[in-house]
Amino acid sequence: MKMFTKIFLALLLGAGLAQAAAFSKDAKFRNATAHITAEKPLTKGSNVLVVKLKKSGKIITDAQVILKSFMPAMPGMPAMSSKVKAKNLGNGEYEGKLNLPMSGTWQLHILITPKQGKRSRIKTILNI
Repeated sequence: MKMFTKIFLALLLGAGLAQAAAFSKDAKFRNATAHITAEKPLTKGSNVLVVKLKKSGKIITDAQVILKSFMPAMPGMPAMSSKVKAKNLGNGEYEGKLNLPMSGTWQLHILITPKQGKRSRIKTILNI
């Protein structure tokens, strides 16, 4: 009986930790890459994303970064979007707080405007 209880508690604890795992995703377009993370799993409402950016393997340290999420219109529901200018945290990391008002598949565009060079856009999806 004690062994059964220990196994049950271990499984319960493991399931709880698995659900609380942080969010992490990689996205790429041409020679620009983004490593997107969040301290908590993505949920409806406010989400803080940290994006680490590289172009041609080099860290993008000084750029204007905009995070834009949107869900297209569907029958009986208007289009929804959220757009935020990300704060430069240094070392190629940028942080933005996006509002995702409902569950579903959201498109995320990361718009990167460096001080010098061409503007880049990385597209990916977020599932909530």
